[in-house]
Amino acid sequence: MDSIFTRIIQGELPAFRLWENKYFIAILVPDPINPGHTLLIPKQQIDYIFDLPEELYNSMWQAVKWLSPYIQQAMDSKRIGIAVEGFGVPHVHIHLVPVNSGNELNPERATPVTPEQLTIVQNKIRQVIENSL
Repeated sequence: MDSIFTRIIQGELPAFRLWENKYFIAILVPDPINPGHTLLIPKQQIDYIFDLPEELYNSMWQAVKWLSPYIQQAMDSKRIGIAVEGFGVPHVHIHLVPVNSGNELNPERATPVTPEQLTIVQNKIRQVIENSL
């Protein structure tokens, strides 16, 4: 059965897309821990991160490293926190969360935001990415 992420990747469900290539997609989280909270998702649906083929696993972490400074700059954060748990959706994903102090990665801090707020954040991050290419 297709995960919600596979349905987003296939265009069946809407999402606030930030970036994608042949292997991955980056989308904003509709209930972010902090503004700019992004998910990096492989386009191939695999449930557990350590089940990814070695090349895809390594490429995913390279994409995290590549994407993080753009999110950090756009959101004017001190760092990008990273979380991988894998229980909410049976499809590998890495959380990239702009943070400014310790203990900000607590998922209980997540709150829904409006589509308008997501559009503002999406435009900020996309602008930083496009200006650097």
